[in-house]
Amino acid sequence: MDTMTPEERSILMGKIRGKNTKPELLVRSMLHRCGYRYSLHNKALPGKPDIVLRKHKTVVFVHGCFWHRHPDCKVASMPKSNTAFWQDKFERNVANDKKHRRALETLGWKVIVVWACELKDPEKVLRRLLKELTAERADEKFRYPPAEETLLIAAEAKAKYITQRKKRR
Repeated sequence: MDTMTPEERSILMGKIRGKNTKPELLVRSMLHRCGYRYSLHNKALPGKPDIVLRKHKTVVFVHGCFWHRHPDCKVASMPKSNTAFWQDKFERNVANDKKHRRALETLGWKVIVVWACELKDPEKVLRRLLKELTAERADEKFRYPPAEETLLIAAEAKAKYITQRKKRR
């Protein structure tokens, strides 16, 4: 049974953002510090990707584990009340994610998904992003940040993320 009144629940759910979330800001910060420039939430592309790197024909979705049902993640739990509603909602979200991914790939875009829980280790996420983005540019002169710099970029981004999260509480 829900411990909140419908009005309280509505207020709480209304505070959940779809854009510019803390995990998304962390990924954007790391990419920007590595010299990548991007656009945000392009309405012309299927699914309005969180980050669009036109030069690399790549999009990045930063998915929340709960809303997008990250497999084998403890955050992707099922609410105990109104389970039929939530089951339907989650199935629609996952189906839309697959549909948008297929549409983008059909248009020739490379799709990268970063899960919010992966950002507990931002260095690992940053290395994966850089690997994906530099794979096509192997012949070009591209400055791949050395390990120490990658670690520093990720650590600074994580520190900023944690500080902002503490302020919010």
